[in-house]
Amino acid sequence: MELLPGARELLAAHARELPQRDDLCGAFCGALALRAAGIDERGGEPLDQDAVALAAGSVVAGMRDPGTLPHGERGRRDYRLSIPAIDDPGLSGTTAAGLHEAIATLSGGALEAIPYSGPWNGGTLAGLFELAYAHERPVSLVANFATHHLWGGRSSVNQLLDYLFDGDLDGPPPDWHVGHFACVFGRVRGPGGSLYGVADTYPALGDGGVHMQPEERLAAALERRDMPAGGMFVVAFAQDAAAMRAGAAALGLVERIWDNGTVTGETLA
Repeated sequence: MELLPGARELLAAHARELPQRDDLCGAFCGALALRAAGIDERGGEPLDQDAVALAAGSVVAGMRDPGTLPHGERGRRDYRLSIPAIDDPGLSGTTAAGLHEAIATLSGGALEAIPYSGPWNGGTLAGLFELAYAHERPVSLVANFATHHLWGGRSSVNQLLDYLFDGDLDGPPPDWHVGHFACVFGRVRGPGGSLYGVADTYPALGDGGVHMQPEERLAAALERRDMPAGGMFVVAFAQDAAAMRAGAAALGLVERIWDNGTVTGETLA
């Protein structure tokens, strides 16, 4: 497996932080990206999902909507900080713009969250991964995708091998149907295609929140053609941002913050 630089630190933080608190999938992933870069606290305050949520202007639904949770998950509402609430669960969560600002602010400018809105296909996804993989300093990929385009997390060894060797896309049905944030941390390549490792936000998804996704499925999920827009953040050190931008532009990727359909605490105020 090709692991992104900082992936082992990200996965260690992922195991400690699981599961996300309700509506904080974007903030959860932002905290993982900070910790992968070795940034654990700011001003004596831990940079966990609550800290990122507050900095990003995240909002949480006043009541949990059980239909938005993966099977087997009960949700989690033990917020460490006071996060603004909203009545409509369809508008709760973290905006792409908010997460972009939070990572820059909480890292003291050491990191940039470079937003790419597409176009997404096997070539652009592979090219962006390879750009990130080539760096020495940690780089995290934070995806904002539509979960119903993915394989379910419990794919069998035979299904994974059939895809890697033969390109067979007949995998398990999707686990759920929401707009969602998760981190991409690695890749396995075979003659039939590439599988990407996803660090998700609930332990019920895959094995302890980790699952593998075919390149075609992940690209379709990022496109989110049948939902509000999505995309991918490349969270890199500021010194590496220019090279990332040049490489992504050569791939034809558009650097643009997308509107994923959520609102911010500032909007509520």
